[in-house]
Amino acid sequence: MRRFALLTILVAGCGGPAPAPEPAPASAPPAAPAAKDEAGESLFDGKTLGSWKSVEFGGEGAVTIENGEIRMAEGATLSGIRWTGAAPPRTRYEFSVEAMKVDGTDFFLGIVFPVGKESCSFVAGGWGGGVTGLSSVDNMNASENETATDQTYDKGKWYQFRLRVTPEKIEVWRDAKQVVHLELANRQISVHPAVDAAVPLGLTNFQTSSAFRNIRLKQLK
Repeated sequence: MRRFALLTILVAGCGGPAPAPEPAPASAPPAAPAAKDEAGESLFDGKTLGSWKSVEFGGEGAVTIENGEIRMAEGATLSGIRWTGAAPPRTRYEFSVEAMKVDGTDFFLGIVFPVGKESCSFVAGGWGGGVTGLSSVDNMNASENETATDQTYDKGKWYQFRLRVTPEKIEVWRDAKQVVHLELANRQISVHPAVDAAVPLGLTNFQTSSAFRNIRLKQLK
């Protein structure tokens, strides 16, 4: 009888309520979205020139807005626009622009930009359509100094250019390719006299028609 009573108790205990399940661990809070890389300030709204003004080089081509682009017609020599808004930074900044050669045989993009107390210019496609570099470095223009390279630019194709200036160097990328890397220590930087009228910040071309869009300026920390 004792064995039977003990077996009855064990069987009854097995039929009791099951222990409550352990609570599921709290789900981790959703990850914070990655910080978006600040692209900088837009200097062109795609509708008007805004603070950009045509430069009177003499014989310059007309500057118009078409399909959200700045169109700069071929001139007798230089054509260009100059920024007349808030003064751009002199160093620690990036300037970027998308540029396209519409027609012509010389540089379709010239960027005039500040470098500390001085100014400089970058050209893409100069001296017959290929020379890319800075004017001027140690009083030598882009076809003569160490920044000169020969690049290929197709008509009707957009290229993105990004120019970075810091106290240590000037760097320029065409799309993902770096085309200029100049250490500034013990170097004399100046702007080519032909585009001096476009300082402190300007876009130019030479005997070529061009289009520009997505113009931005970013202050570096």
